[in-house]
Amino acid sequence: MTAPHRHTIGITRRELIQVGYSGLLGLGLSKIAAASDQPSLSQRKKPKSLIIVFLTGAASHLETWDPKPDAPPEIRGELGSIQTKTPGLLACEYLPKLAARSDKFAVIRSLAHRENNHLVATHHVLTGHQQPGAFFDKIASRDDFPNYAAGRSYHHRPPEGTPCGVNLPTYLMQGPLLWPGQYAGFLGPKHDIMQVNDDPNKPDFRIDNLRPAQGMDVDQLKDRMALLEAVNSQQRWLSESAETKKMSDQQQQAVSVLTSGKVARAFDIDREPATVRDKYGRHAFGQSILLARRLVEAGVPVVQANMGRVQNWDTHGDNFKRMKNELLPPVDRGVSALLDDLSDRGMLEDTMVMVLGEFGRTPKVDNKNAGRDHWAACFCGLFAGAGIQPGQVIGKSDKSGGYPSTTPYSPDDIGATVYSVLGVDPHAEVRDRLNRPVQLNRGRVITSLFDGKGE
Repeated sequence: MTAPHRHTIGITRRELIQVGYSGLLGLGLSKIAAASDQPSLSQRKKPKSLIIVFLTGAASHLETWDPKPDAPPEIRGELGSIQTKTPGLLACEYLPKLAARSDKFAVIRSLAHRENNHLVATHHVLTGHQQPGAFFDKIASRDDFPNYAAGRSYHHRPPEGTPCGVNLPTYLMQGPLLWPGQYAGFLGPKHDIMQVNDDPNKPDFRIDNLRPAQGMDVDQLKDRMALLEAVNSQQRWLSESAETKKMSDQQQQAVSVLTSGKVARAFDIDREPATVRDKYGRHAFGQSILLARRLVEAGVPVVQANMGRVQNWDTHGDNFKRMKNELLPPVDRGVSALLDDLSDRGMLEDTMVMVLGEFGRTPKVDNKNAGRDHWAACFCGLFAGAGIQPGQVIGKSDKSGGYPSTTPYSPDDIGATVYSVLGVDPHAEVRDRLNRPVQLNRGRVITSLFDGKGE
């Protein structure tokens, strides 16, 4: 495998606090941190929830939903393909459970953009907008566009005691460098998601930060918060800085979650029957997806489950061995269980599931390392629920998987689709931190997902 990317810039502690929900200092939350004429789904349907299964590092489309069995070996690669239930859709041989359930989801094979850099591409896919002032490895800042949870929160605040979104089980972060696209960006900490940084498969997994400390009841907690508010009031009297106000907003969010208990109960994953936990897979991948289902069921509007640490799917070397042994089987099991579970519970109609990475991999194999490099010109994604017509494949790539041969869809289009599902007009204006009007998204809803016509 190649050496990790080297970065020439860092992030200060102050900046980390600014962009992370973990900035709730003093409350013990260290682990949590376009076309305007196009009809919007948000105008026609009740808002839905969203689960993002993010394959961070970028999964190869040729080893997932766009294999090329008739291509030469240097393109085809070492893994075989199998037929799914969907006519015209092949899958990698190591996705048998999902292949047997392709009547529950749709696949788009003609996603494309121009950013071959992990950080910039991650921002684009997770916000539906290009990163302002983007350059190679540009880290998170308050000039970024908001992620989907924050964009929804700006227009539809979640119920009291419920965060606008949860990211788990890890930050997308390399050393001290925080990847963009995970937070509210210019909308500010008030709309930041809650960050979990622990493995839900651990026997002692607990998010104690979401509960009052042992021996402290809610009334005591509220008394302490009254004292904290008195201190904060004095600080505001001394200095009416924007930073102080931001910290106060975050503290109030934390108190709301702490005193509700609703989300805390969702984190009690050991309440799930052992048979259900086994179905998802007793590993970080599977249990994170199960936890995502529990959080959505508890009312969290958007949950992102990062499948692997940063760059797990960045298979510059040993692509085929890693996909076969480490990466595909857990996702095949976990996502299949999620689709079954949501369907059995009657939740699939109200929950959009999106499984994708930030780009694809090069059509031609690097024979020296048996790997595939970054390739944003063509990749694919799995989409299910929330009115999406299942059992269809949308778009095609050329014979090598290098470029779309049908209409390409950009992350902007993904963003427009997501926002519409979440009940937000994707072309609505928001205000940045200088109170300037900014259009939230400039993409077009991928209507083929919903009308079943494909293309």
